[in-house]
Amino acid sequence: MTTADRSEIPDYLDRLRLDGRHYVVAGAGQGMGRQTCHALAQAGAATVVCADVDEARAVEIAAELDQASGRHVGVAWVGDVTSRAEVRRLVDDSVVAGNGRIDGLVDIIGMAKWQSILDMEDETFDWEIDICLRHAFLLSQEVARRMLHTGGGAMVFIASVSGLTAAPMHAAYGAAKAALMAWVQSLAVELGPHGIRANAVAPGTVLTPRMDAAFTDAQRAANAANSPLGRMGATADIAAAALFLISDLAGYVTGRTLVVDGGVDAKFPYGTL
Repeated sequence: MTTADRSEIPDYLDRLRLDGRHYVVAGAGQGMGRQTCHALAQAGAATVVCADVDEARAVEIAAELDQASGRHVGVAWVGDVTSRAEVRRLVDDSVVAGNGRIDGLVDIIGMAKWQSILDMEDETFDWEIDICLRHAFLLSQEVARRMLHTGGGAMVFIASVSGLTAAPMHAAYGAAKAALMAWVQSLAVELGPHGIRANAVAPGTVLTPRMDAAFTDAQRAANAANSPLGRMGATADIAAAALFLISDLAGYVTGRTLVVDGGVDAKFPYGTL
């Protein structure tokens, strides 16, 4: 047995715990955001600022966290984080709620508009860049500036497999998500020396409330059959990945994109011969 093998055995479950820490979840109100808020609270987070553009959703998820945990953990925040002024307000309010600190950010925000390249309007392209990329730049910059003074922290961004392989009608969305993953790598390299980690999760087809409403039964069945695991992704699958990356279990992981797609990208795309 080597000297390294004789090192102390850590408490791995303790590394998953987030006790006493303060988090911001952007896009908290439903789907992956809602599940992530619950994951952080269950892991012991002291505060989860539930940021959403929809006031009713933000208030509802904050109340859910308090009821589920039996303590005051959820803080509702309403605003549009594509605005620099609003992002600064979010960070200021989160620092107050977190007793002077932000220990982690999970950014769920992003949405795809379906348009072909030849038919795409300038407004669609600009909107995708704003909703998938520019807001992440604003959030990460403003949050990092606060983390510099409190010993670091961790950030997790929800990307997409559309940023890794092309999907028809998703060109602008895929380009923005690919840029987001590149941005995460740059965050990791520049901010790592300050104790700040940055990672991303790239979901495949996930049955979010929006997708569930849009899919037909046949589309659900086809997506489930396409996965080696025989099912579509659940929003809890993405929240679990985000929890891992935000926790100390991933303390030596930064600049990475974790693909959570049920193994779809691992298989030969044309079926059996």
